[in-house]
Amino acid sequence: MSEINSICVFCGSKAGCDPDYQQSAQELGRLLAERKITLVYGGGSVGLMGIIADAVLEAGGKVIGVIPRQLATKELLHPGVDEMHVVDDMHTRKAKMSECSDAFIAMPGGFGTLEELFEVVSWVQLGIYLKPIGLLNTSGFYDPLLNMVEHCIETEFIKPKYRELIIADETPATLVDHLQRHQLPLIEKILNPEQI
Repeated sequence: MSEINSICVFCGSKAGCDPDYQQSAQELGRLLAERKITLVYGGGSVGLMGIIADAVLEAGGKVIGVIPRQLATKELLHPGVDEMHVVDDMHTRKAKMSECSDAFIAMPGGFGTLEELFEVVSWVQLGIYLKPIGLLNTSGFYDPLLNMVEHCIETEFIKPKYRELIIADETPATLVDHLQRHQLPLIEKILNPEQI
């Protein structure tokens, strides 16, 4: 069982069209606070980012925000987050978020959320770090992505064992439980591209 003291949550700076996305963000935020798991996130006060940060704070939990300087105004840096890191660029943001986290969860979001998700999946596959990754699959949001992963496996671009790099669940509590129990597949030291 992995000891998870902090979880990095990737999510949209918009709330999305389905009220379940917002409710799920609130549930996950309250759950993290109840379990004394620190939320690490993108630092904004808008969209799902703001909703989950507010939920953690309202429940007495700890939040670490990481936001690039150029987005601090556009994404309206969250004024209630005490530990806020304003960094120079997106690369530094992702590195800092990863450094502060024991696990990752992607909630519904757009290009930025997907890019952050796939970077951590790729880094775990390469053995750069070994941390569990989850998808909060609210209302089946990530079903098309999971189907695409299966397609990549079927067409032999992803080894079947790497299916286990991503855990998906629709319920915040069940997903966090899975992440705490999750055993990553054996990651070999990469010697040549055929090993990936």
